[in-house]
Amino acid sequence: MSHVVDSENGAVGGVAGIRELRGLRVTTLSVGPYDNNVYLLECATTGERLLIDAAAEPAAVLGVIGSGGLGQVLTTHFHYDHWGALKEVVERTGATTLMHPADAVGVPVPTDVEVRDGQEVRIGDVSLRAVHLVGHTLGSLALLYAEPGGPHHVWTGDSLFPGGVGNTHKEPALFEALYRDVVAKLFDVHDDSTAIYPGHGAATTLGAERPSLTQWRERGW
Repeated sequence: MSHVVDSENGAVGGVAGIRELRGLRVTTLSVGPYDNNVYLLECATTGERLLIDAAAEPAAVLGVIGSGGLGQVLTTHFHYDHWGALKEVVERTGATTLMHPADAVGVPVPTDVEVRDGQEVRIGDVSLRAVHLVGHTLGSLALLYAEPGGPHHVWTGDSLFPGGVGNTHKEPALFEALYRDVVAKLFDVHDDSTAIYPGHGAATTLGAERPSLTQWRERGW
């Protein structure tokens, strides 16, 4: 059953699902049996919108979209729990689909725009940057927003959570790849105030997770 979650701290309940950033409004909804987070990002000046992961419960996702329309849907990776509602959402809204080409082959809904590492993703007047993180899947994407005058914000899919990187299926090479990418592309280049919004569960910050990096490396997950 769907519920709204606080996009800042993950708490369940009511209007706390909406967070206002400079230039961007973020609505977070948790759906499906795995409590997937669905993020609706809206440009504050133009009203244009992008959805991150049409995960499940299409009626709930469409309810959050409402009458405001939807321009784009970015799917972070090809695991079914992150795109189970994609077909219906696209059919109802006409939204353009975005995905990394390495994972697009695993989703039966066609990808309209292939997104690669470092490419810009625009929502009206807002610019976000795609970050390719290899390991949980070969084509996992995160989206980075540098809030004007504020912290950075990263929607990480299943690549980074509070307490560790994403599941790498007990494959040491995949863990090494994901750990390396997360450290090099997130921890090494962004400060501790950077907010992390994962595909499941509560939000965190790089500062909260940084002290555990050595532990993650030593344990191998």
